[in-house]
Amino acid sequence: QVQLVESGGGLVQAGDSLILSCAASGRTFSNYAMGWFRQAPGKEREFVAAISWSGGSTAYADSVKGRFTISRDNAKNTVSLQMNSLKPEDTAVYYCAAQRSIRTTVGVIRPNYWGQGTQVTVSS
Repeated sequence: QVQLVESGGGLVQAGDSLILSCAASGRTFSNYAMGWFRQAPGKEREFVAAISWSGGSTAYADSVKGRFTISRDNAKNTVSLQMNSLKPEDTAVYYCAAQRSIRTTVGVIRPNYWGQGTQVTVSS
């Protein structure tokens, strides 16, 4: 089992920045590709970003490319999502996710584990 706990959500204004963090515990963190998904009210959960086990490969949804940056610290078992130039359409519950994978490249991950989510609200 892998436990994932997100933090850092909140209410911000359009154009602001926010950093989400996810702390992982339970299994060897470096055996997992990590990612972020989000779900807006009335919409399906969608992929946001992913990072390979080593941090050497990242992937982003087109809607956040150039604004969001995913990173990880395997020594601290954490993954972060730096979100810049936030827009009202970024409003959603953001979920941290883990997929067991030691592949050197990463795309849209298929999570084995999910966090509980953290709310991000961007006002216009």
